[in-house]
Amino acid sequence: MPAATSAAKSEFPWWLAAAAILALAAALAIATSDLYAQVFATVAKGIGITIFVTVVAFALASALGLGIALMALSGSQWLRQIARFYVEIIRGVPILVLLFWIAFAGAPAFVAAWNALTGPLQSAGFLGELLVRDVSLLWRAIMALTIGYSAFISEVFRAGIQSVEKGQIEAAKALGLTRVQRFRLIVFPQAIRTILPPLGNDFVAMVKDSSLVSVLGVADITQIGKVYAAGSFRFFETYSIVAYVYLILTVGLSLALRALERRLRRQREE
Repeated sequence: MPAATSAAKSEFPWWLAAAAILALAAALAIATSDLYAQVFATVAKGIGITIFVTVVAFALASALGLGIALMALSGSQWLRQIARFYVEIIRGVPILVLLFWIAFAGAPAFVAAWNALTGPLQSAGFLGELLVRDVSLLWRAIMALTIGYSAFISEVFRAGIQSVEKGQIEAAKALGLTRVQRFRLIVFPQAIRTILPPLGNDFVAMVKDSSLVSVLGVADITQIGKVYAAGSFRFFETYSIVAYVYLILTVGLSLALRALERRLRRQREE
């Protein structure tokens, strides 16, 4: 077994070399072809929106997922059942369907509820009436990704927290630490080592799933590529560049996360 492990560590990453060659070939084509350069310049305008949607939605999903995980691990049966209901229902709905539901059913329902609750303030002139068009499609898309991914991330947090040895928690109790102090000082610092790899995988997956927001007309990489291809009929060139940009983002993130995992593993071994 040690020999196999050593061989695996010393194995040359041929897949990465092949991917780097393809990336260099694509970069050369963009640099030397006016057509590919124009397509890339157009598609690149959506990179900022893609990154913004991914980062904001993932941050919100992580915060919500942590809350759901703590509910699932609480001493209250009602909170545990609510958390389990949320996770199972949300995980059973495809992200695309959830995105449509949030955008065209959830947002109008939220606006109606908001206006009903703030009716007296609106009548007094303190608040204006909220309209459905005031809730941008960008934020509807972000909320859909937040809700969809929070269910998966909550399970990652739950498993990571449960991986901490109970003996350490009992020792922290014996030292008089409060529940919040135990979580902040004992549980979470150890759980994050288990949580980080799958959490990183979810982040990479969200980069790819952020392309779904294009169905709402949000000007991300996919939407801009779709509009450009429809107008120029350069479908091969356009979608090749779109795929290239996503691959650069996702493979780059994956390599960075693997490097971080190796660093954490070495720290744990030391």
